[in-house]
Amino acid sequence: MTPIHGQCSAKFAPIKAAFEKNFKEANDIGASVAVTYEGEYVVDLWGGHLTAARETEWAEDTIINVWSSTKTMAAMSMLLLADRGEVDLYSPVAKYWPEFAANGKADTEVRHFMSHSAGLSGMDTPVSGDALYDWDWMTKELAAQAPWWEAGSQSGYHALTQGHLIGEVVRRVTGQSLGAFFKQEIADPLGADFHIGTPEEHFPRICPLTPPLAAIQMPDDGSIASRSMTNPAIDVSAVQSAAWRKAEIPAANGHGNARSIVQIQTAMANGGSAFGKQIMSEEGARRIFDEQTRGTDLVLNIPVVFGMGYGISSDLMPLGPNKHTCFWGGYGGSLVFVDQDARLCLSYVMNRMESGLVGDTRGMSLVMAAYQSIMG
Repeated sequence: MTPIHGQCSAKFAPIKAAFEKNFKEANDIGASVAVTYEGEYVVDLWGGHLTAARETEWAEDTIINVWSSTKTMAAMSMLLLADRGEVDLYSPVAKYWPEFAANGKADTEVRHFMSHSAGLSGMDTPVSGDALYDWDWMTKELAAQAPWWEAGSQSGYHALTQGHLIGEVVRRVTGQSLGAFFKQEIADPLGADFHIGTPEEHFPRICPLTPPLAAIQMPDDGSIASRSMTNPAIDVSAVQSAAWRKAEIPAANGHGNARSIVQIQTAMANGGSAFGKQIMSEEGARRIFDEQTRGTDLVLNIPVVFGMGYGISSDLMPLGPNKHTCFWGGYGGSLVFVDQDARLCLSYVMNRMESGLVGDTRGMSLVMAAYQSIMG
């Protein structure tokens, strides 16, 4: 039996059963799941081990690189600035970042960053060595580059570049890096153990990732998808390095666990408020559902509707019984799920990666169990 620890209220027992099933039938090694309902924790579970050798158990304070689940934190940071009136999501990026107007991007708006529709899903200049970790180099190159398609016309997943794009607007407006702004305005007020740019003091708690059996396969055909996924390239082995952990890559290198993700994203499920802290207004949290793009994503090649920073439920990708439901997931399987109608927030993180870029059936089985618990 895989050791499972933590708390689960009786009403939400189906989630614990689904979590245990992931170990028995989906080959999970170590993982955590957390759920709030109407603003209160109902599930906070962790279990398994840090590696396939199963020598050390996953602990209550274990954290891990959650890949693109980090994007929900970057999006929330921008939504907070919009809620405060410091950023207009429908204004040109160049209003805040003048250099970005170069090469035909004068009309690209902040919302295009939030919906992966800015046409900058990859880079023309080769990203080699530690260039991905060099904020000034990355943002300078992105500002100079011509878009690969008309901004706002459709989405093309900005797997690694989205965080730098959103983050530079945050930096220009606040004078702080996105990681510092997020820590000061969101993570610290909520007491959440989630880091974008992780200090060395936390390294001993970081669980290594077990890479997927099959790496991301992209044909070398010069397509937008191929160019997006190969430059910058996604390197699973890099996440163990100190350089990766310390850098701010707000699209991909957040470190936390299910509890800390839910501690933060509960605000987005509960009218901007979580655990006695009003992070933003209810209207500000509702802006997630301001639909931006709809159709087959140029990079992911799946049908998706993007709102402001999150994938939103639609006829193309129904997420549950309620309208105001959104999600995003990380490479390998991590998941962030928010239902504003049910006031439900769920996260799942794990160390054994599958090959999917935006979550997989392990996380969605927990979402289905959550609805089973609520609906009886």
